[in-house]
Amino acid sequence: MFHSIVLDYTLDNNILTAEQRQFYEDNGYLLIKKLVSDEDIERFRKEFVRICKKEVNLPGAMIMKDETLRSQYGQSEKVVNKIQDFQEDEELFRYCTLPEVLKYVECFTGPNIMAMHTMLINKLPDSDKQTFLHPMHQDLHYFPFRPADRIVCSWTAMERADQDNGCLVVQPGTHKQPLKPHGYPKWEHKANKLFHGLLDENEKSPRVHLVMEKGDTVFFHPLLIHGSGINKTSGFRKSISCHFAGSECCYIDVKNTSQEHLEKEIVEVAFLTVLNPNDRWIFLLKQVGTSNCNSRLNSSC
Repeated sequence: MFHSIVLDYTLDNNILTAEQRQFYEDNGYLLIKKLVSDEDIERFRKEFVRICKKEVNLPGAMIMKDETLRSQYGQSEKVVNKIQDFQEDEELFRYCTLPEVLKYVECFTGPNIMAMHTMLINKLPDSDKQTFLHPMHQDLHYFPFRPADRIVCSWTAMERADQDNGCLVVQPGTHKQPLKPHGYPKWEHKANKLFHGLLDENEKSPRVHLVMEKGDTVFFHPLLIHGSGINKTSGFRKSISCHFAGSECCYIDVKNTSQEHLEKEIVEVAFLTVLNPNDRWIFLLKQVGTSNCNSRLNSSC
């Protein structure tokens, strides 16, 4: 008797092969080679440099810098390590609307797609201080919306990423685990603001280093445990990413959950004055899918 295989983490829209769907089901991530063109990546890189030089005003964005390098390099890409929430920058936000990216995103979110959270990371050379080591974590820790299975991250390498310059490291299959408590790691060196990690990390869990070439794109589940190492080279390691959610997702109240302390910290860091911290997502999210839907998530689950 024939039994159909139930796949929980992808949707059947004839884009992914059966092998690709099963790989994501088992591992929580899927790597697509050369998905984004060199031309698009060069445009993103040039816009990033313009932002670093303050030639572009970027309302609503969080631009994170290594202040200890400013006196040496001034306003340049040698100082800025991350731009977060670039949804108001037309050039960078193009990444979130690329048809070749959304084609795959739809396999995880469905056709009603919302761009929720954007980042361009410029991992700086860091062989001594280890400031930009990102501890192992689950992205869902940062997001007050559910269900997790209809959220996916698209992460594109803007140049080769390997173990020398701090590529992504994933723990395959951990997307099937629940959200775990996060906080600042107990390191000798100071961790970056908001760079939370697992409080109880399983050091013995198998890890895979995702070596990627420019344009390669990995799609991964928000519960997948992942992180990145330090950049031991003299160059940079740039990536651009967006977390997408299906429009049927809804906000949750994080009070009395492991996410509550993070919400309070975000309010402090971003100088938020809104009564409900979830309201900040109203200003961040943008509809990017092709189907007609409300351009906001449901108010509560």
